Amino acid sequence: MIAMTSVTRDSLGAFMVEGFAALGLSPEDARIFADALIFSELRFHPGHGQGVRRLRRYHERISEGLVDVAAPFEIVKQSPALALVDAHNGIGTVAAAKAMRIAIDKARDCGIGQVVVRNSTHYGSSAVHACQAVEAGCIGVSFTNAGPEMAPWGGREGAVGTNPWGIAAPTGLGFPVVLDIALTTAGKGMMQWHAREGRPMPRDWALTPEGHETDDPQAAMAGALLGIGTYKGYGLAFMTDVLTGVIGGGGYGLTPYADQARLDVSHTLTAIDIGWFMPLEAFRRRMDDFAQMVKSRALRPGFDEILLPGEQEARRAARKSAHGVPLDDAVLADLQALGEELGLSSRIEVVGPYTDRAL
Repeated sequence: MIAMTSVTRDSLGAFMVEGFAALGLSPEDARIFADALIFSELRFHPGHGQGVRRLRRYHERISEGLVDVAAPFEIVKQSPALALVDAHNGIGTVAAAKAMRIAIDKARDCGIGQVVVRNSTHYGSSAVHACQAVEAGCIGVSFTNAGPEMAPWGGREGAVGTNPWGIAAPTGLGFPVVLDIALTTAGKGMMQWHAREGRPMPRDWALTPEGHETDDPQAAMAGALLGIGTYKGYGLAFMTDVLTGVIGGGGYGLTPYADQARLDVSHTLTAIDIGWFMPLEAFRRRMDDFAQMVKSRALRPGFDEILLPGEQEARRAARKSAHGVPLDDAVLADLQALGEELGLSSRIEVVGPYTDRAL
């Protein structure tokens, strides 16, 4: 099993904010980026590769001049309900958060707002940006394209990205319902996790370079990923490129990540104002009623309960916030070393070894 250590949420957050500021981000942008990575760290399994471990990667990319921390956020064109933004190779997470703010403002005026961002970079978890809209009383929808890691149905080479979706809506249950999915069955982060634990992976995750299904994560790392639901996942990923890069005038298909100095990623952020349709509290009551309908259905053998989209992640975030955020020991050591390199005054406070395997 991979050794892990629990740390306090607040100290980790302060460390990340100071770390991004040391990399040259403005105070506002450092806070946006740090909050997004803490959000992901709380909600997701460490094997997904999201979260605070990305501080090191961004240090490298910024130091090498591959991403511009001072890039302008340019509104190229807009109407009452729509906007087109050029991120100019800036921090994708920050650009997407600012774009969703615009979408929310437009939704308040028009009932719906949509912003397409081009010339951007990796934007992290789709749920981050979808949940941003929920906090404003909207339904949030967030799409991005990515590097061509998924094989088209029938092919063995990557042609479209994992192209994740985030869709979030408020409830009265104490947490929003959130669909946050990549359109591949799994990502290479989870393959690396299985490889480190010496475990085989499911055979529907990826192909070898020769196009064969495999349960060997090492053999799959050089091959292409497989879409969810076979040809359906490929079709959804293809159309996500249409809704982001193609219509936005940005990269799509083989273009994103082809040039490390200009990742050419595109995002689409949408906010739907619930208040245009009905009072927010009425919507919450209807969502709670819907949730009860779903959760009251008879269980399959081997299952203890029916979960709503995002419910498991909400429980995970609450548990980590209360008892400590588990970090892979290798990630924690690297963050601490990076803190020394950057001369950070913030320190990550250790709670103790992590022994509960419910990640």
